[in-house]
Formats: sequence, structure tokens, C-alpha cells
Amino acid sequence: TGNVADLDTFIRSANAPIFATDLEGKIKNWNDKTAQITGIPWDEVVGKSLVDEVLTAEFREETDGLLNHWPSLTAELRAGVQTLLSDALSGADAADIEIIMFSKSGERVDFIINASPRRALTGEIVGVIMLGQNMTDRNRTALEKSRVAHEMRVFIETANAPIFGIDAGGLVNEWNLKAAEITGYSSEEVMGQSLVDVYIHADFRDSVRSVFDNALQGLGTANFEFPIYTKDQRRVEVLLNATPRFNVNGQVTGVVGVGQDITQRKEVEIEKGRVAQELQTFIDTANAPIFGI
Repeated sequence: TGNVADLDTFIRSANAPIFATDLEGKIKNWNDKTAQITGIPWDEVVGKSLVDEVLTAEFREETDGLLNHWPSLTAELRAGVQTLLSDALSGADAADIEIIMFSKSGERVDFIINASPRRALTGEIVGVIMLGQNMTDRNRTALEKSRVAHEMRVFIETANAPIFGIDAGGLVNEWNLKAAEITGYSSEEVMGQSLVDVYIHADFRDSVRSVFDNALQGLGTANFEFPIYTKDQRRVEVLLNATPRFNVNGQVTGVVGVGQDITQRKEVEIEKGRVAQELQTFIDTANAPIFGI
């Protein structure tokens, strides 16, 4: 009896959610940590079916009327929990099974559960005991990272500037819509191709390759000008910022380049230079005295 009491005390005060069901799937144990995480006290769940009552919208309506804040688990997910219980009642342990509950305030709670048969002193299976780990914060963080990554992907793809990337081998792995618009090459055409060897004119390959090599060593370059030739062989002048791309371990895995099409600006500069030169020639060769003060 003392051992049973000690076990019950351990379960109740454990710093991890632990709950247990009997042979009929009705809740027999619901420790303090489970109650804390879900906001649902033991006396509201004891004797209720885990699958058919506690994991349903109707249960929330009965306990606090917040039906709209208690999304019912899909039949598929509830069937998965039922299978977990059935397997444990057959003597099979289950590890790292994800289940979902909702707190009393209506917030989703994600658990990873290890389930084992619960046995009497005679060895007879009398229920299932489940040890959980609250994965809500981790899953929420993962979802947030996924959301940010998606937003970054959309930003890169739709940016009003040519953005392209290469891997450590110099092969194109990023080519946004603006880069495709300016060059005439679609992302499907350039992906996996050597940016320098295929799309950069021979006269400029060494200088462009040097910028990318420096970036692969962790040294970015700002305001580097170079020409790239379009699919129809027009020359486009690009002002480039080349930045190393790092993985989660801080290792350089490639280069991302953010460019600016400065073709028109360069043409204006050239035209201004031509006009200035013509004017200077006119002044120098005019058949009349010209002077300035």
C-alpha cells in the first residue's frame, strides 16, 4: 500500500504531464502538471472518456460553455489516440506519439506522449498510463520560423530588385522574378547553372568570380558594378551587393546578391560625357576666340 501511495504522490507532483485511463479509456489519473498546462482540474475529467468526451467540443460546452474556443479534434486524430490506447491495452508500448488538447481558455496544447500498459500487482493490464512532454512552445516557435521563412521567400521572389544566389560551387540556387524580367532567363533555365561561366561575359568573369569567392570566405562586397547579358544579348549594367549566406551552424553555404539595374543611369552618364566632350572639342577648334571667366 505504501508503494502505491508513493507512486500516486510521484505521479501527482511530477514536473511532467502524466495521465492514465482504465480499460474503458476513462481517465483515472490527471496529475497537477496536466491540470496546470490545460487549465482543466482533475475533478472535471476523472471518470470521463479521454477520446469520446475530453477530446471533443461537447466537453468544453459542458464545463464552461466556451464551445467556440474548443475546436473539436478531427475524427482521424481521435482515432489515432484510440489506437494508441488499444495498443497499450494489448501490452505494446508506444513512444513519441503527438496528440492535441485544448486548454480551458481555448488555446491549443501539443503533447508528445509515451504510453505504456498499466498493470496490477498480479501483472494483469488494468489501463494505460501516459507520460507527456509539452511541445506547444516548440511547435509554436517552429510555426513562427516557418511563417517568417515564407514571408522572406515571398519578399525575395517579388522584390523590385534583381536578387540571385549561388551555392558554394557557384551554381545558381536563387533567381527572383525581377532577375528573370531583366535578363529574360527564367528561374527554371538558370537553376543549377554556373552563374559566372554561363551568364557573365568572358571579359568580366575574373572580377565577378573574385567578388563571389570573397563572399564565400565571409567577406561581402558592396556597390560592385558589372555587366550581364540578357537572353537576347542586350547588355545590362548591374550594381551589386554580394553577401555571404550562412547555415544555422554559422558556416558559409553560398552567396546572395542584391542588384540594381543601373543601365539607364550609365547610358545617361555616357551621354553626358559625350556631350561634354563634343562641347570641349567645339570650343577648342572653333574659328573664333572663346574664353571664359
